[in-house]
Amino acid sequence: MPLSTSRSESFRDLVRDSVDRLERRWPQLAEVDFVVMEVPTPQDDTVPLGSSVPAGKDHPARILVYRRPVEIRTKNRDDRALLVHEVVVEQVAELLGLAPESVDPRYGQE
Repeated sequence: MPLSTSRSESFRDLVRDSVDRLERRWPQLAEVDFVVMEVPTPQDDTVPLGSSVPAGKDHPARILVYRRPVEIRTKNRDDRALLVHEVVVEQVAELLGLAPESVDPRYGQE
């Protein structure tokens, strides 16, 4: 195990921790690709923290979490972990057509 990890590796670990937490309750998430990207592609004036892409005939469903926008909005690792989890929960909820509170009852309470 390396003594130190890069910021991108550390961020990927936060996403993986969040996904692991949710997969216990939602085993179908094992079929979803969770991808960390540095920044989103420009769309409009807003900068999203994440996005979801439904499954297609040639690809599984995909949830993207954008590292730089999340890092800019947080001051430390604990804040970052909370925001990453919120983004993952929101995107899973969108993908499943549910409210975020249904995906994780602790959503918005941490």
